[in-house]
Amino acid sequence: MIKSMTGFGRSESVTKERKIVIEMKSVNHRYCDINIKMPRKLNYFETAIRNHLKRYIGRGKVDIFVTCEDYTENNVCVKYNKEIAAEYVNYLEEIANTFGLKSDLSPVALSHFPEVLTLEEQPEDEQELWKEIEGVLDEAASKFVESRTKEGNALKEDLICKLDDMIDMVDYIENVSPSLVDDYRTRLETKVKELLEGSAIDESRIAAEVTIYADKICVDEETVRLRSHIKNTKAILTEGGNVGRKLDFIAQEMNREANTILSKANSLDVSNKAIDLKTEIEKVREQIQNIE
Repeated sequence: MIKSMTGFGRSESVTKERKIVIEMKSVNHRYCDINIKMPRKLNYFETAIRNHLKRYIGRGKVDIFVTCEDYTENNVCVKYNKEIAAEYVNYLEEIANTFGLKSDLSPVALSHFPEVLTLEEQPEDEQELWKEIEGVLDEAASKFVESRTKEGNALKEDLICKLDDMIDMVDYIENVSPSLVDDYRTRLETKVKELLEGSAIDESRIAAEVTIYADKICVDEETVRLRSHIKNTKAILTEGGNVGRKLDFIAQEMNREANTILSKANSLDVSNKAIDLKTEIEKVREQIQNIE
């Protein structure tokens, strides 16, 4: 199947402990560029998320947004730093003795000193949390791929229509080209007769000139290669997979053949058709830029 590089997917999980939401969206890019935005406390899952997404994404600029709302109230605990408290007490007693002051230090007052009492989040069960994130990630990625596939099918149908139009143009050029040689021979003979005023015409010289002309405007090799490229492109589209780069290369080759046909064209009809062919190839190449 063919996949577009433009897609969107979203999924969420809500439990008693937390709500996790993952959104994914992508646009065209030459390579696979994944950007992840998520809460700092989940940063240690970034590598796992990137590795997990490799099975879903081959190419494109993908932005991933992860949000996590914690519903638990008991995941924060108070920590008593006994060593720091002891140092405060010792220094305060030293100050009191040095200056003859009366110490009225109370536990409440001591607890207000920096770092004596601190709030700490209890560590998460990483394995359990990753299992939950992985499930949400899989669902979001599946929807993401589904949207890419749907658009990819539309791209495939459009490309095949354009390729069929290109075949018609190649047929026209092949059918018209032989008549150009006959027309040239007729014009050449007429011109020579006018110049010689009834004298005998050297048929061998005429034949040689016609042969040189026919070789100059011959586009058989170009049209054969174009047919081959078009056929190959259709086969690749039918086969599917991550074929964007391969198709882009073939489109460049098709454009090169069309340029050669245009340079050899010695007829307004052929020139116009070659220009139409180049225009259609450019349309195909623009569409190919959207394929993964």
